[in-house]
This record gives sequence, structure tokens and C-alpha cells, in this order.
Amino acid sequence: MVSLLRQRGIQNPALLQAFSDVPREQFVLPEQLSSAYADSALPIECGQTISQPFIVALMIDAARINPEDHVLEVGTGSGYAAAILSRIARRVISLERIPELADLAQNRLQAGGYDNVEVKCCDGTLGWPQAAPYQAILVAAAAPEVPRTLCDQLTIGGRLIIPAGPDPNHQQLLCVTRTGPQQFKEKILDQVRFVPLIGEAGWDEED
Repeated sequence: MVSLLRQRGIQNPALLQAFSDVPREQFVLPEQLSSAYADSALPIECGQTISQPFIVALMIDAARINPEDHVLEVGTGSGYAAAILSRIARRVISLERIPELADLAQNRLQAGGYDNVEVKCCDGTLGWPQAAPYQAILVAAAAPEVPRTLCDQLTIGGRLIIPAGPDPNHQQLLCVTRTGPQQFKEKILDQVRFVPLIGEAGWDEED
């Protein structure tokens, strides 16, 4: 998998080492073990998915995370991306709205020794302002538009990586950089399809 990431343009040595160090098979369902290192999304508990490794790598690479950075992740899922982030950043706070997933992910992360990750069960669209600001925020689900609640929790120079767009079946993966107190710059990274980001600043669950 690391070789494939390198072939697809991921060159950050610390990021590639993190993918090498974190065993993806610990974050997938038992029936998916044979596909644990495939470059594809896989189903996990509660009808959710673990993201394609390349997309996880692309998002983390675009966030340009440094060893002293404080990072927020929205959408813990299985905990796999949080584990990767924990090997690069100083501290990771990961938000999950589904209690069962939050508990499972926290248990996996604790068992794996990822002790600089905290999992919070809450509406991730609102971020976690108690611990803001963050040098990077990564969102693992698609919003209809970029939530201002998350932008406001970035440091100046911080980056929000998020899939967004009004079509639930197609989004743009965006890098939003905070350039001033009220100034933000957007860059399109890729065309993607993510599960919807549900919450007060995202999609309504009934929709």
C-alpha cells in the first residue's frame, strides 16, 4: 500500500512512515481482512465506511501537518485516519456523532497505544471549540457547503481539508486556508464522493 501511495504522488516521508506503522487490519471488520490493504473504501460498523487509503493520504498531505501541530478530525469512523494523524501531529481530537462508533474507535486507539488521540461523541459540524484553535482540520464526510463553524476554529495559516458541494453524489475536495481573521482562501484538490456530513452545519439526517 505504501508503494502504491508513493506511485500516486504521496512523497512526504513522515506520512508514508505513518502508513507503514499503522496496521489497517486492526480498523476493518473481520470479514474485510483480506481487503485491508486494498486502495479502496471498506464498510465498517453502523453502515459507515473506512476511507480509501489514497484519499486519507491526500487529505493529510494537503493539510501540511507538523510534529507540534494540534489537529481536529471530524468523522472518526473506525479510528484509522486518527491513528495515522497521531503519528504525525502532537495532539489529535477526533469527533464522531455515532456513539457506538466513537466507543469502538476509542477502544481500538487505546489498545493500539495511540495515546495522543481523544475521541469525542458530538455534532462534528460544530467542531470542538473548547480546544481551538487548530493548525489543521480534516473532515471525513461531505458538507453541502464549507461550515464557517470549522473555519473559525483554525489558526491563521491553518488549513481545513473538506469535501463539499450541493450534490450528495459528487463533491470537490477543498483545502481552505485561513489567511486572516476573516479571510479564507479555497483550493480544489480533487473530485470525490463521500458519505454526507450530518449535523447542524451539514446535511439534515432525514435528507
